[in-house]
Amino acid sequence: MGGLAGLPTMASTHPHVFIDATVEVIFDAEGRAEALRIGWTYDEFFSMLIIEDRNLDPDYDTVLTPAAEAQLAGFDMQWDADFPGDTYALMDGKALALSRPEGFSASYGDGKITSTHLRRFDVPVVVADVPLTVQVYDPGFYTAYAIVGKTTLTGRDDCTAQVFEPNRDAADQALLAALAEVSADVDIEMTYPAIGAAYAEESRITCVNPS
Repeated sequence: MGGLAGLPTMASTHPHVFIDATVEVIFDAEGRAEALRIGWTYDEFFSMLIIEDRNLDPDYDTVLTPAAEAQLAGFDMQWDADFPGDTYALMDGKALALSRPEGFSASYGDGKITSTHLRRFDVPVVVADVPLTVQVYDPGFYTAYAIVGKTTLTGRDDCTAQVFEPNRDAADQALLAALAEVSADVDIEMTYPAIGAAYAEESRITCVNPS
């Protein structure tokens, strides 16, 4: 999350929200990837804003009642029709279609909200020599994502996953170049360049070729 350190003040207007993401790939009975379960753990400040705005922890003990936790579930799942969900699946450089989110959950602990949701592939994916790549990023870089922990592989034991981080120096330079193109009299918050992909972390999954 330190990639923006030292950049000009204008660049530091983004990101505003920081999320630690987890990735689980779920395989079907035929060994094909059929869904992703994505987890988002929000930073403490954003979590506090959500909890206070909804008055879910009136005694400030950082413990939610079951009823409050039920109210929290799905708070971040009201997506616009064209919102891609900040999760992107690719194979051989081609984007794979994912469903709208389902199976929401949310919890609150240690001052942070964690939510999870399921995204199904429109067509189950055969994963072998060509990696399945799962990226997490916000194109507008309002939110910064970091993949934490190991990618969970459910339904197969002959697959491996490795997380790759971007070249942050190159991403910072791309950001500076994009910001230089923004007119000084323009509201930067409204016209922030779509630079998030340059900061994308990704998990690459490969499996034993069944042939």
